Amino acid sequence: MMSLKAFFAQNVQAEVVEEFVVSERFKDENGKPIKWKLKTLTEQENEAIRKSATRYSKGKNGARQQEINQEEYAAKLVVASIVYPDLQNTDLQASYKVMGADNLIKAMLLSGEYANVLLKVQELNGFDQDVDQLADEVKN
Repeated sequence: MMSLKAFFAQNVQAEVVEEFVVSERFKDENGKPIKWKLKTLTEQENEAIRKSATRYSKGKNGARQQEINQEEYAAKLVVASIVYPDLQNTDLQASYKVMGADNLIKAMLLSGEYANVLLKVQELNGFDQDVDQLADEVKN
């Protein structure tokens, strides 16, 4: 019988934090690009984000339909994954003349930079793996 010790909470790496250059435009005092810190999210955190981006409407015959606002979901996923810089910092938000971390990230980054950080967050959290690809890996 195999041991379950490897699955116990105290034996599992709980959170992975990775550094990533989101943009070459943010430089330190030596002119080097500043690395942002991104963290993984648990499925509980992801579910809460997904629920907060879900809207309900009445469908045919009064049936309740749910719809996830994908843009809102992605923005909240990115914000929840960023450890550094602190997007909740009110001084940082004030410098961009916005309120809220989700508005700040969109004001700070160019469209391509935002897309890159979203891809990195998805990769870090395992969303980049194709189900068919995983099935092939398991077979091999």
